[in-house]
Amino acid sequence: MKRKLTPKQQRFADEYIKSGNAADAARKAGYSKRSARSVGQENLTKPDIKKYIDEQMAEIASKRIMDATEAVELLTSIARGETKETVYIGTADGVYEKHKEADLKTRISATKEILKRYPGDDKLVKAQISKAEADVRIATAKARIVEHQADELEGAGRINPLLSALAKGAQRLVSEEEEDDANTDRED
Repeated sequence: MKRKLTPKQQRFADEYIKSGNAADAARKAGYSKRSARSVGQENLTKPDIKKYIDEQMAEIASKRIMDATEAVELLTSIARGETKETVYIGTADGVYEKHKEADLKTRISATKEILKRYPGDDKLVKAQISKAEADVRIATAKARIVEHQADELEGAGRINPLLSALAKGAQRLVSEEEEDDANTDRED
């Protein structure tokens, strides 16, 4: 037969979960100030109260802590470009909020993290990682081509401010990719 907690015991347990202080929980639950300390400690030894507290704490933990399935789902969402990040862009007209998908490097990292969780054919994993890294190199090369074309137009006196900004952005991307590649090489 399962014994239920009295309303006072339930209030004590709920207050104890909030504060972690047995005497304070006993006072807030309605026990006398004089006996709050001893009643609080005694309540923590009662099996029904202890079981209730343990169940509530487990429920709280399960809601707040990501499980393995949720972690892999998040990594998958990042790798597929479904998860958007918020970027704030400052201009002369003010600050704008933009939502963009993760860059290739972040997506590759997410993919590596997913693949680590599936032991098996290392050749397949290495091939997939090599393909992703090749995609990054291709994007870097394209950025360099845009930069070169912008330089040629600038030399001919036909560049406009938008194209100039694009070229500078491409240069920054190339520099960041080279720096990231150097850091990755050092880690390996």
